[in-house]
Formats: sequence, C-alpha cells, structure tokens
Amino acid sequence: MPLFVYVMAYNLARPDTLINGGYSRISQRLFIFGIVATPAYILLGGVLYDWWPLNILFTLLTICIICYWLEMPGRIYKLYSLLAFTAFGAVVEFWWPAVSMGILVWLYYKKEQGVFLFLALLSCAALTTINQNFYALLAVPVIIVAGGIRLNVPRLKWMFYAFYPAHLYLILALRAYLTNQGYLFFT
Repeated sequence: MPLFVYVMAYNLARPDTLINGGYSRISQRLFIFGIVATPAYILLGGVLYDWWPLNILFTLLTICIICYWLEMPGRIYKLYSLLAFTAFGAVVEFWWPAVSMGILVWLYYKKEQGVFLFLALLSCAALTTINQNFYALLAVPVIIVAGGIRLNVPRLKWMFYAFYPAHLYLILALRAYLTNQGYLFFT
C-alpha cells in the first residue's frame, strides 16, 4: 500500500495535473476498477457487514479527490477536503493513516517542505495499528533506493488498474479450486 500511495501522490503533484484534467481521469478509473474489484474483495473475506472497509482503490480515490480539492482555490474546497478525509477515511482500506500519507506525500512534492515527508513517514508508521506489524515501513528503503535508479520503462498506465481486480479474481479462483481439492481455507 505505501508504494501505491507514494507513486500516485507523486504523479498527482505534477504541475499540470489540474490543468490537464488528471484528477478527473484518475478518479474515474479508480472508481470503475474499484467497483470491478469489489465482489472478489468481499468474497475473499476480511470485510465486516459485507462491505467494510472499501478496497485500496477507494483509498487511492479518496486521496485523489482530496488532493484535487486542496489544489482548488477557495476555502470551501478546503472544507470539502477535510470532510472527505474525515468521512471517507473511516470507510476505506487502511483508513486515515493511508489517506494522510498520500496527502502528505502530495504536499511534499507540491511545496517541497521536508516536514510533509516526515509526517508522511509517521502516517506510514501508524499503519502498524492496522496491520499489527511494521512491514509497511519496508516501503521506505524501497522508495529511497528506487529514487536513485534510472530506467527507461514503458509507461503502462492501465496496468495497475487492471492488475488489482485481476489478481483478486485469480486468488479467488485458486482458493475455490484448492478448496475443491480438499484444502481448507478460513475467512
């Protein structure tokens, strides 16, 4: 999760995202693929009340919407962003720590102030309360090392959007197959 949040926040912070309609395009894709992934996400278990929390694509969508409102002029948009953070942070996967991490990384690249990166690191560390481990912090050295590597990789903008629901459905199919073969799975 921290890697996905970091990459998206970094890309949202590009100077032309608002002008080119990037927030709108990304939000639409996240919403559509979030809906597509939801049945498999629910069937794999780990949700309460048959829907909560919403999957990671809705977490990324929340970050995208909040960053859009923060970039808009006017106090009303700041209020919208605060309301969205409060309300949507309660219902998305990884809750407020993930949403705040994304916003803080975005703010770091927008304003180039180290305090935002430090606070993003604290948000990442706060995932410990959700995950019951410190594995999310392993993203930090990966981000640092990856930042120093220059590779020419073709841009595959639809790869993540398609991969996330596809991998959930693949896991669901494998679980069904293995269950039919006599292996037990607990949800």
